Amino acid sequence: MIKLGGGWDELLAPLFNDERYLKIREFLKREYSEFVIYPDMYDLFNCFRYTPLDDIKAVILGQDPYHEPNQAHGLCFSVKKGVKLPPSLVNIYKEIETDLGIKEPDCGDLSKWAKDGVLLLNTTLTVREHRANSHSSCGWAWFTDSVIKLISDNTQNAVFILWGGNARSKAPLIDGRKHLILQSAHPSPLSAYNGFFGSKPFSKTNEYLLAHGKRPIDWDLNG
Repeated sequence: MIKLGGGWDELLAPLFNDERYLKIREFLKREYSEFVIYPDMYDLFNCFRYTPLDDIKAVILGQDPYHEPNQAHGLCFSVKKGVKLPPSLVNIYKEIETDLGIKEPDCGDLSKWAKDGVLLLNTTLTVREHRANSHSSCGWAWFTDSVIKLISDNTQNAVFILWGGNARSKAPLIDGRKHLILQSAHPSPLSAYNGFFGSKPFSKTNEYLLAHGKRPIDWDLNG
């Protein structure tokens, strides 16, 4: 039995009891026993453990976890302390500096954001080592689409930050009448200059939160 706390257990119980999730679970049992899978199975649902449902101010959607050693730990775009920054995260930091004047940090661990109300959700939660998108068809899309819809239905005035085609395809799951949806190109070096740089998602998020009586997010990871 998965126990997440933070208001998630009751909300996600219908998903965890669904036959489609049980099939994902059986698939993962085989995968973890036969291959190197990221993140570690104990980190798989960290995004929910770090960010209680009632504390959500923003949701950032990633695609699937990093697939090289010591990177993924259950939070999208985040890597463990001491790990070299992936190119997309470098570009995220560049945009924060341009947008808010915050100096680029050297650490890629985004758990501080998660604890400040930023749900860092990948749309696929697992991956085989060295094989990007290797678990993209195992059923995670159904699960995370359901999570996005549940968050939209059960929270108010959150900001959904959708970078790139995969994330932007989730916009129809979100009620734009009671949430802010920010969409742009992905921060990957392949697309960042096509609309990610200069999109100012961090200041726009905080302006929206303040306008709706919520405390802004502290995006500064230094110190």
